[in-house]
Amino acid sequence: MGDSADNGADGKTVEKADSDAGREVLEGREVPLGGPRAMAVSRTLPGVHRRMIGAWCFVDAYGPQRATMRVPPHPHTGLQTVSWLVAGEVLHRDSLGTLQEIRPGQLNLMTAGRGISHSEESPETVLHGVQLWVALPEASRHVEPGFEHHPTLPVLSGPAFEATVVMGTLGGVTSPATAYSPLVGAEIAVDGSCDVPVNPAFEHGLLLLDGEVTKVERGPLVYLPPGRSGVRLSGRGRVLLIGGEPFGEELVMWWNFVGRSHDEIAAFRKEWMEGEGFGTVEGFDGAPLPAPILPGTRLKPRGRVR
Repeated sequence: MGDSADNGADGKTVEKADSDAGREVLEGREVPLGGPRAMAVSRTLPGVHRRMIGAWCFVDAYGPQRATMRVPPHPHTGLQTVSWLVAGEVLHRDSLGTLQEIRPGQLNLMTAGRGISHSEESPETVLHGVQLWVALPEASRHVEPGFEHHPTLPVLSGPAFEATVVMGTLGGVTSPATAYSPLVGAEIAVDGSCDVPVNPAFEHGLLLLDGEVTKVERGPLVYLPPGRSGVRLSGRGRVLLIGGEPFGEELVMWWNFVGRSHDEIAAFRKEWMEGEGFGTVEGFDGAPLPAPILPGTRLKPRGRVR
C-alpha cells in the first residue's frame, strides 16, 4: 500500500483506499465475560491509548470456541449494545420483558438510555461473535430504554465484496437500526481484492472475523483515521468494519456504565445495588451481578484518546 492522497472538492486531503497513513494496530487484552469462570473474550476498545472509534467505545471479540455463555443480569446506562454473531446462538432477556434469541446474520440492538438491565446466555455450542457498545451523545443519553431485533439487514455489493450494513450507512446503504450519531458498522465478506467505499469524515476500525485478509491480522483492531474515501481489502474472509465521526464529548466509562462524572457513576452504582431504577430481568436462573467497588481515586472524564 502507498501513501498517496488527493485533494477533495473542498480542498481537504482525502487519502486513497490503499493508504496506510495514520494506521494503528490496537492489541486486545483477554478478559472473562460474565465472571471468573466465564468464557474469555479479547477486548480491543477501550484501549490504553485509543478509547473510541467514532461513537464505538467497546469491542469484545470471542471465538470460535466451544463454550457456554452465561452473563447474569447487569445494568447499563448511556449506551447501546450491539450483538453480532458469526456462529452459535445467544438468548437475550431484559428488564423491558424482552426474550429474543439471536443467530448469525441477525442484529440485537439494545438502547440503555437512562437505564436498563439484561442477561445473555447460550447452551454449550461453538460461539463466535462480537459484542460492541455505542456511546450515546449528551442529547440522547437519557432516552427511554428500548430493544430492537433485526432478522435481516441490507447489503452493499461491489466487486469482490458484500457488506452487510449492521448500523448506520455504508456506500449509500442504510441499516434500519436506530442510531443517535453519524456512524457505520458492517460485516464485509471479502473474496479477492476490493475497494470498500467509506465516509472520509469518519475514523474507522477493522477486525478480522474469519479467513485471511491482508493487513488485518487475527486479534488486533486496526485503526484508520479520517480522510480516506475507501478501504482496500484483499484475500478471502470476513471483516468487521466500525466507524463514525470522531466523538467530541468526554466520557466516564466504568463497569457497565457510560456517564459524564464520577458522582454520576457512583449514583448509577448505588441505584443498581439498592434501588429499582434498572428494572428486573425475569426468567434468568440466577442472581444479578453485583457491582464492583469503586476505585479509591475519583474517576475522570476522558476523551477519545488518552
